[in-house]
Amino acid sequence: MSGSPQAGPVGVFGGTFNPVHYGHLRSALELVEHLDLAECRLMPSAQPPHRDAPDCSADHRAAMVELAVRGDPRLVCDRRELERDGPSYTVDSLQEMRRELGAGRSLVLVVGCDALLGLPTWHRWQSLLDLAHIVVLARPGWQLPEDGDMGAWLARHRLADTTALRDLPCGGVHVESLRPLAISATEIRRLLESGKSARYLLPEQVLDYIDANTLYRQENTD
Repeated sequence: MSGSPQAGPVGVFGGTFNPVHYGHLRSALELVEHLDLAECRLMPSAQPPHRDAPDCSADHRAAMVELAVRGDPRLVCDRRELERDGPSYTVDSLQEMRRELGAGRSLVLVVGCDALLGLPTWHRWQSLLDLAHIVVLARPGWQLPEDGDMGAWLARHRLADTTALRDLPCGGVHVESLRPLAISATEIRRLLESGKSARYLLPEQVLDYIDANTLYRQENTD
């Protein structure tokens, strides 16, 4: 993992990236530009706590992310969850980053609307805002909670604008709308498993890696 610039918020975009595709990459780039992030770290989950482990190994998924972001210093592959045993809890990764970055640097965790709704099921979820801001990616068809405990939590922590993302190290929730790209890793896997082309849905170098390692084929179990 490359060293971080000394100024500006650091974004953290976690996921299985199974495989990484242009939807992930475009979202990460727009977050950097919209929120003035110094960098956005794409962090593959080695052992996702809330879903079955992907058939594709964490090493392969991280290698594909590294290939996808090569050439753009604003996007970085963060392998830390591959280097820990046990479930890949986001709060543990944020704690590590907070120690590395210091108490004053802004840290921004990126989540989708679906993840926001499931946040109370996350390990030590109420500690997340003690370590980072949370940016929620608004998606068509998803509605943010307005009632109940999550609605009250969101109203209490929601930021009026992005100034606090730069000026404060943690504690706020911001909702960001990005350019929607209807690309699905699930659909890419289905195309590849059926012998069809996934070209133009993900970077050419990632597709070459998939072909070279015979990933997402019916006979592959790696």
